[in-house]
Amino acid sequence: MNAPETIFLPDVQSSADTRRLAIQKVGVKGLRYPLHLVSPSGETLNTVASLTMSVGLPPEVKGTHMSRFVELLEGRQGAQTQEGMFRMMEEMLLRLGAESGCIELAFPYFIRKQAPVSGVVSLLDYDATLIIDKRPDEYANLTLRVVAPVTSLCPCSKKISDYGAHNQRSHITLEARLNSPMSIEELVRIAEEEASCEIFGLLKRPDEKWVTERAYDNPKFVEDLVRDIALRLMNEPRIAEWKVISENFESIHNHSAYAELHGCNV
Repeated sequence: MNAPETIFLPDVQSSADTRRLAIQKVGVKGLRYPLHLVSPSGETLNTVASLTMSVGLPPEVKGTHMSRFVELLEGRQGAQTQEGMFRMMEEMLLRLGAESGCIELAFPYFIRKQAPVSGVVSLLDYDATLIIDKRPDEYANLTLRVVAPVTSLCPCSKKISDYGAHNQRSHITLEARLNSPMSIEELVRIAEEEASCEIFGLLKRPDEKWVTERAYDNPKFVEDLVRDIALRLMNEPRIAEWKVISENFESIHNHSAYAELHGCNV
């Protein structure tokens, strides 16, 4: 049997470009892929991540090799860790022959929580994102972002009302560029502890009483939320730079209250 004829296929994207324009980021976006994580307690979490992967392209190169981003994912084994993100970045830059790049994994993350009175256990979902980026002649940086749903209760409403006070569900977004590893759970707890009250997936009647009274005894403006959380982040040595955003979905308005605060610890 004769061997198949070898056909030459030109590599157009590796050809030269004459426009003399470097591209800061080029790659793939919206790529969904299974993701395996391990919680600090050792529990395995299987989720699905939406990935954005990009590299810097030199001015003389026409295009990057898009298939190599997917090849990189196919070569992964085991659970993803923060340390593994740095190895993934190194391999991506090596495969693509690049000096700069960025990998962003956004995924739902589940934390098992215990109700405050009854002790019933349930899962609560959070939006989490791991971002690692590297610029030319710099070390790679890892950023952790979480969105924690909480309860906030209005201090004005409590003060002026003869009974009751309006409260709302709020989304607290924490973003931290890390000096050393920090878990998603730790960042979530900072947001929950500084809210009027945290929320749970499952509550019994005694728990409902507890969370209602807890929020009433701990009223906070949207400004209070970002300031109190900022003080916690400022005193965390594992965080180099941080940002906290609070969006309160008002129960007496058709708009949100919003505040944002950011800073640097180095």
